[in-house]
Amino acid sequence: MKDTFSIAMCTYNGSRYLSAQLDSIRTQTRLPDELVVCDDASKDDTVRIIEQFSATAPFHVRTEVNHRTLGSTKNFEKAIGLCSGTIIALADQDDEWLPTKLETIEEQFNSQPSVGLVFSDADLIDSDSRPLGVRLWPSIGFDEKVQQLMKTDHSLDVLLPGWTVTGATMAFHSQFVPVLLPIPDDLPMIHDGWIAAVLGAVTKVSYIEQPLIKYRQHEQQQIGALKTSLRDQKKGVESFREALNRTNSYSSLILVGNRVRSRLAERCETFDCSVALQKLDARIAHLRTRERLPRAKWRRLPSVFRELFARRYHLYSNGLSSAFKDLILR
Repeated sequence: MKDTFSIAMCTYNGSRYLSAQLDSIRTQTRLPDELVVCDDASKDDTVRIIEQFSATAPFHVRTEVNHRTLGSTKNFEKAIGLCSGTIIALADQDDEWLPTKLETIEEQFNSQPSVGLVFSDADLIDSDSRPLGVRLWPSIGFDEKVQQLMKTDHSLDVLLPGWTVTGATMAFHSQFVPVLLPIPDDLPMIHDGWIAAVLGAVTKVSYIEQPLIKYRQHEQQQIGALKTSLRDQKKGVESFREALNRTNSYSSLILVGNRVRSRLAERCETFDCSVALQKLDARIAHLRTRERLPRAKWRRLPSVFRELFARRYHLYSNGLSSAFKDLILR
């Protein structure tokens, strides 16, 4: 049976860019079966633009206007819950989709039946739709090394921190909605980080190297590509000194890991979570070890070498560089 496509879009005071985004959805080579728009109590012309689009759209458009502002995470939770398609693609209000986005994603799902989540790269554009000459993945460090981890059954390790998958580039099978919802709004990540982390634990994840959207960078957006210089984005690397001086929020990672673990434990009757729970327990234990390292450098040696020889630095951190960082930093 052929999959049906739902698009879950959230809007809030998005009148400046919304028409361009809607037009890019209207011109898809594979049209969606429905577009679900949840507006978060906009005060501009956003709802009027959606209503005008709905009157001529070649697919069903369902519009829900919130009586009070929910925030992006809970608004996406609502939109996802209203979708009826077998595949759900998320959409922001201010991007522009390339014409073959849905067709390419559908082909990816069809060619890999065991995959439950697909995401792509994106071209960055400015507020006037001018290309910035860089892509999304280099700006967030999703390089060849990290991509190789995704190919070797380490999706959960890559996705748990919550920064790898941008919601506007993702699509997932609706069968996983029961384990995704409700989406916590008290974690150091938004909806897309939670979705990617949970799905990375219960299903296979696939990525598409080609950009499928034009990802707009502007002052009003909530979350954009990391605020690095264009030169650094092109290099896609971080200097060794910067890496050593960067502070890791182990408490945040542990918090997210524990919350994902709790959700999986609650839903294990529906999804096979046994392997994921084991991986989460090992990762959380490693992070706790790093968080609790003694202040005196010489006293860190036993713990660091134990984690290093057990390969947990390679499995759950950045290998030798993380071990070296733990040994030399105060």
